Amino acid sequence: MSAVLDHPLSRMSRPAASARDATRVFLADAARLRAPAKAGSMDDVLLVVAELVANAIRHTDGPCALHLELLDDSVDVCVTDQSPRLPQSRTPDMDGTGGWGWFVIKRLASRIHIKPMPDGGKTICMALPW
Repeated sequence: MSAVLDHPLSRMSRPAASARDATRVFLADAARLRAPAKAGSMDDVLLVVAELVANAIRHTDGPCALHLELLDDSVDVCVTDQSPRLPQSRTPDMDGTGGWGWFVIKRLASRIHIKPMPDGGKTICMALPW
């Protein structure tokens, strides 16, 4: 048994909220199939989804998509966008204006893979312990 979510993100209809809502439904299904490894696993997945989707919307043009999949020991979180530009770490601003997202999600993920797409875009995939 597995749980999979493929969710297109429209820029016209609150994509971040849509991604979070779809992720909550996916996580409830995943938890029914197999309990998470730790109490904070669901929060970690929601945080990574929110950050990846926000970055895709903020830093790219065109459509985006979210893919979630429950694997043996992890949840794969993948966001596809239309930009070939890779994520870049920056020094987080101590005044709260940004720079923490990529830093935080790299700490939470057990694996990160960025795959160029034939159309010139990319898919960023992260495995989070489950």
